[in-house]
Amino acid sequence: MPNITQHFRHSDGVWPLTLVLAYILTSYIGGWLLMAQPGFLLPALGVIACGHGMVIAAYLVHDCAHNAIFRKTEHNSRLGKWLNWISGGSYGTYEDLRYKHMRHHVDNADPISFDYRAWLKAHPKTEKTVFTLEWFYIPAVDILMHAVLMVAPFTPIGNREHRKRAAAVLLARATVFAALAVWSLKAVLLYVLAYGLMLTVLRFFDAYQHNYEIVVNLHDPDAELPRKGDRDYEQNNTYSNLISRRWPVLNLLVLNFCYHNAHHARPTMPWYKLPALHNELFGDAYTRTVGMKGQLKSYHRNRIAGIYAETYGQVEVPEALREGKAVPVYGLSFLTAF
Repeated sequence: MPNITQHFRHSDGVWPLTLVLAYILTSYIGGWLLMAQPGFLLPALGVIACGHGMVIAAYLVHDCAHNAIFRKTEHNSRLGKWLNWISGGSYGTYEDLRYKHMRHHVDNADPISFDYRAWLKAHPKTEKTVFTLEWFYIPAVDILMHAVLMVAPFTPIGNREHRKRAAAVLLARATVFAALAVWSLKAVLLYVLAYGLMLTVLRFFDAYQHNYEIVVNLHDPDAELPRKGDRDYEQNNTYSNLISRRWPVLNLLVLNFCYHNAHHARPTMPWYKLPALHNELFGDAYTRTVGMKGQLKSYHRNRIAGIYAETYGQVEVPEALREGKAVPVYGLSFLTAF
């Protein structure tokens, strides 16, 4: 009988992966079933379950992108592509998603190809709508970025070679949602809320994890970047935004993605090993660990300023958070390849 552990990057990875996949499937499918139920309470629980299942799927895609699960890249890619369908990032290719995220790690910057900030300024009516929606805590910027992901191959900013694939994905997902609507229109409408919940969680935990420069050079691998490969800069401008220090089990709500300095120190370390690695490398008194209270306060106060994030990369995040003045940054999710 073959030893399955030989396929894993870490020999103790079988059970963590089994459990997290079981949770994703149970919460996602169970969420859909609950959203179709009559009344309010069960559908509300379904929105939370479905949304959280997609959150965990997205963070597991992130581990796959770093080849943190399996030894072989092809095995990580297969799992990542499958999870990408659950998390809603399948409109773009997994390879493009991974390339963008690797640039983030190597360049010590946030490279993009579509500057939504410039685009919004050129379209004032849409800009006004985005500002209004963001005031109501609706993640309009990230909805825009995912919409761009869907249509990019049919526009000048995308890859024309991906048009057939994009059309096939759009058709497949539209067909599935149409069938689900026949089964339960209520569940499909509530899925929109679950998806919005996922986008909000992902962008909140992205908002204060870095203090990098945003550069519009994603498709220029030869671009000169002054901080490329600078490990000291990387750690000094990366922040671990733990949900809780006292009860670290709560950090599993985001699959330990919040141990971000440990992740950047060893990107191939899987999610379940990050808390121990964080303690080993940094301990409890680490100055690059920021509190949840300050993040929530700053996010609330500065959610509109985050649309353009004009001070991103220019302020010391822990100090700004303590004063409630830290501006979040939007539109940099690893689920979008633009």
